[in-house]
Amino acid sequence: MPKSWTDDAPEPVALQEHAHVKDPFSYKVKRFLLGGALNRHSLGHQRLSKRYGLGILSSDCISSSAYGSEQILIALLPAFGLAAFAILMPMTAIVLVILVIITLSYRNVIDVYTKTGGAYIVSRDNFGPVVAQIAAVALMLDYIVTLAIQAAAGVAAIISTFPSAEPYKMHMIFAVIALLTYGNLRGVKEAGKAFAFPTYFFVGCMFIVFGMGLYRLANGTLPVLDTDLPGAVELGEPQGLLTFAAIFILLRAFANGGSSLTGLEAISDGVALFKAPEHVNAKRTLVIMSCLLGTLVLGVSYFAHHIYAMPYESGVPTVISQIAKAAVGTGAFGSLMFIMVQLATMLILFAGANTTYSAFPLLVNFIASDGYLPRQLTKRGHRLAFSNGILLLAGGGILLVVITAGSVEHLVAFYALGVFTGFTLAGFGMTRYFLRTKPKGWKIKVFINGLAGSISLIIVIIFSVVKFTQGAWLVLVTAPILVATFLRLRRQYTREQDALSVKTEQERATSMARHMVTIFVDSVDVATVGAVRYARSLKPHKIRAVHFVIDDRRAEDIQKAWAASVALEDVQLELIDCPDRRIVNSALDYAIRKTEKPDVELTILLPRRSYSRFLGRLLHDQTAENIAAPISQLQRVVATIVPFDVNRITSGKPLAINHASESLAHVKTTDFQKPTQDAPKVFAPVTHYVDDVTAIGEIQWRKRSMVHGRVTSISTAPRGSAPILQVEVWDHSGGITLNFLGRREIAGLEVGMEMRAEGMVGEEDGQLVILNPSYELLI
Repeated sequence: MPKSWTDDAPEPVALQEHAHVKDPFSYKVKRFLLGGALNRHSLGHQRLSKRYGLGILSSDCISSSAYGSEQILIALLPAFGLAAFAILMPMTAIVLVILVIITLSYRNVIDVYTKTGGAYIVSRDNFGPVVAQIAAVALMLDYIVTLAIQAAAGVAAIISTFPSAEPYKMHMIFAVIALLTYGNLRGVKEAGKAFAFPTYFFVGCMFIVFGMGLYRLANGTLPVLDTDLPGAVELGEPQGLLTFAAIFILLRAFANGGSSLTGLEAISDGVALFKAPEHVNAKRTLVIMSCLLGTLVLGVSYFAHHIYAMPYESGVPTVISQIAKAAVGTGAFGSLMFIMVQLATMLILFAGANTTYSAFPLLVNFIASDGYLPRQLTKRGHRLAFSNGILLLAGGGILLVVITAGSVEHLVAFYALGVFTGFTLAGFGMTRYFLRTKPKGWKIKVFINGLAGSISLIIVIIFSVVKFTQGAWLVLVTAPILVATFLRLRRQYTREQDALSVKTEQERATSMARHMVTIFVDSVDVATVGAVRYARSLKPHKIRAVHFVIDDRRAEDIQKAWAASVALEDVQLELIDCPDRRIVNSALDYAIRKTEKPDVELTILLPRRSYSRFLGRLLHDQTAENIAAPISQLQRVVATIVPFDVNRITSGKPLAINHASESLAHVKTTDFQKPTQDAPKVFAPVTHYVDDVTAIGEIQWRKRSMVHGRVTSISTAPRGSAPILQVEVWDHSGGITLNFLGRREIAGLEVGMEMRAEGMVGEEDGQLVILNPSYELLI
């Protein structure tokens, strides 16, 4: 036979086109809503400067200043009356001291964990996977509550500006969560610079409010608000601070104020997003964020204390909106400034809610990668986002909003418990790390992290007691159940992994001394003939057919039809009695008998006729699946279902195929499109080599050509044989195989990336190939 590279070789057949089944309706809907699928090679992280890092990663933290002081007053006013405004400032000071300690603790976390260092990672590395699941549950609940509370607080800011919108409060909260979910499913990244704007806008507006408030306070024009208004939180009678009831109320108010510290962990989670040196920039950004948060919390408490800003039962108008209105006045500028403040508050609260859509899916991805959550949470979706994690977060947030009727006050009860549990584990985890490694200055680091962990633990205990009846009980009950569930999932994954791992005593050659194939026959038809044809392709030692007799007349008809078929005359049909009419048991007995000898491997083929989904299940049984499941558990027995689509034939509809060349015929070679869900996709070179590149569909045999396309497959020769690497490359017009003799890999080459190659076009097995081309990888 002539060789493909010699002068007398026949002209080759062109490489066949790619073809695809038509997209189902559900996929068309997803593509319409989310856009075309993104290629994984477009996945990457944008490096952030400190300016953008602060704006993007601190929105969750800084936005909590909008409601932290208000929540303190909600707890104090019914118990202490107007004296609550005097207690507010010392309470705020305690919160700020804790803020400093937690900030110093997380600076040490960033020093050690220079890529990602949240409480889950710190706990896992220093306490092991079991303790890490406590952090996992705490953080998951924290992120879900963050979404709910930020969305609710943002809507409260809208209603404070437009009170007539209050009847639509729940609808607006659901709409906000739905829009954020949709945007993130489309691949809207947290690192987008647009998300930095709300943080600076809010901080700028609040500094203007504070400046004008201080000016009006200095000249005596800052108003004091009326505390006896309908809808405001009821004022109690002043009482002593040393009674048991008073201490309990003070602790509850402190627990409410602790919600101001949420989001402090965000920067330690996103260290890898910063420009080099990453950990240095992250630490500086953390300090700036904490300073801004402290200033805003102090400012809100200070002016609430001076003007007697009253929280309302319905949550609107908010305390921060009352401060803004009192500070900027009611003139034209004041009215405009008030609207700006409310807009800034709304934007930063919604931006803070959006941060959870990046943090939560990444967290559950880490947990699922460790085997404590379903593996589906590790998969990227249509637009390269962790879609399952995003949907889980949205579902949890909506459920909490429904349970609490969108009340920020009620949501706070769920909030800080999870946050400070994470602070506790991160603090103690770093303490253990420094005690074990003893780096330079380890004693002061042990003191800081130990103090942070201890204070956070005390706060967790306080929250658990004083917030128990307000919703903390739900967290305290749910968390152990979730931790136990995570551990149970891990044990299940471990058992499955052990069952699938190849053990030394189970290793065997890829081919047994005797390979037998048996087709289980229920009728003589095209599906059975197809199964026999497939059995012959396996080239076994022996092929036989088996029918389990539960109906003598049917068995006789099958035997006659088998004998009359020319296509089946070389295959022996065996009738086996099935006295109890349980085919599964008879099939197991048959498989066990045939594999008694250790050198025999048995493949059982089960023809399965696929009918319409509804009528098929109603009119036909599912015997093949019922037999395959138990048989597959036997050693040296493989049960293979051979499908045959009856529904396609009965409906008269041919298999719907989209040929790449048909769908892309109108596209010019010079039109570049990003790869979407179909493969191969339109590709055209966009470099100065464009004039030298030949479309793959136009290359000619035995002529030197330069091609440019996307790598769709990479294959290597089996170990032990001569090295050869085969790379298939496609552009809009067709595909070609590149053969690299003497190589098993090309550094940096991956499926899906772009590649340019040049060489002589030859032929192998009827397909065009280029042997040992010169090449360039394009990233």
